[in-house]
Amino acid sequence: MPLLARPAVPDVRPKLRNRELGNHPPHRKAVRHFDEPGHVHELTFSCYQRHPLLVDDQIRRLFCEALDRAIMGHNFRLLAFVIMPEHVHLLVQPQTIESQVSDLLFAIKRPSSYRIKQYWQDTNAAQIESLTIRQRPGQMSFRFWQEGPGYDRNLTEPGSIMAAINYIHLNPVRRGLCDRAIDWKWSSARYHVLPEMPQDPDLPKLVSLSPDLLA
Repeated sequence: MPLLARPAVPDVRPKLRNRELGNHPPHRKAVRHFDEPGHVHELTFSCYQRHPLLVDDQIRRLFCEALDRAIMGHNFRLLAFVIMPEHVHLLVQPQTIESQVSDLLFAIKRPSSYRIKQYWQDTNAAQIESLTIRQRPGQMSFRFWQEGPGYDRNLTEPGSIMAAINYIHLNPVRRGLCDRAIDWKWSSARYHVLPEMPQDPDLPKLVSLSPDLLA
């Protein structure tokens, strides 16, 4: 899979691209999750008000640990991902009828937010204060993630799945964060291009695409 340089084809998803670049006011999205075993889900969710909170390598590691535990605990397969400064893309596949995307997202966001807040208590207390909002009179709440389920798209066709993987991996290239997708540490691009290489211990465990997804 040639994920080595800038894409030669135009971006065919301008609406999602606009969301990535912050060309809209933050809001809660009404998204229905269709949890069908075997379907692949393309998920996108953002930091609170799209602030670039995922720029510290230790914070990225804490997120990856939470993602790894959530994937294993809720019987999903992680097929591809990228961590951008203010949002995350995942490509996941539920393995059982009990595997629910909403449960997975909760199991990713809540523990990662808690661990990141703990990390900042020792390193960046001012950041905690800036992300603590009045939820209702007398109740304050720390917000690392934007509220709402984000973006969820079911994929069943091999062509759509491969296009989603390429789209995910080329995010840092389009943003100008690197010249080649495999140069961005915080994604699965290197694993897909060089599957024989050992997986980076800082990153969540990935699985290869099963033959039925490519048939």
